[in-house]
Order: sequence, then structure tokens, then C-alpha cells
Amino acid sequence: MDYRVALSIALPMGLGIVAIGSALALGKVVSSAMEATGRQPEAATKILINMATGCAFIEALTIYALVFAFVMMGKF
Repeated sequence: MDYRVALSIALPMGLGIVAIGSALALGKVVSSAMEATGRQPEAATKILINMATGCAFIEALTIYALVFAFVMMGKF
């Protein structure tokens, strides 16, 4: 099997796995933040800031995977 065939199979599968993992992580983060806000509404601002920071890190990892996939697609 040529490396191009392996890349053409592995890259879309890898991006799909990254997208699913990112969606699950973001769902968990937002769910936990909404639950914490419901328990302590006076701390909503601090919770929102921490949630946004966590979401930014999760999205950054997803974007890194996408950029890596584009770089690897350039190998075709």
C-alpha cells in the first residue's frame, strides 16, 4: 500500500475522530458551566470566563488537527 492511499484513508478518519472528540468535550464543558451557574448564579461571570477559556483551548486543538491534515494533504 502506497503512503498516499494510507493518507487518503487516515486523514478524513482522523478529522472525524477529532471533530467527535471536540464536540463531546465542548458539550461537557458547557453543560458543567451551566450546571455551576445554576447552583451559584452570583459566580456566573467567573464561570463564564473559565468556560470560554476552556472552549478556546479545545477549539485550538481541533484547529491544530485541521491544519496538520491540510499540511499532510499537501503531500499528495
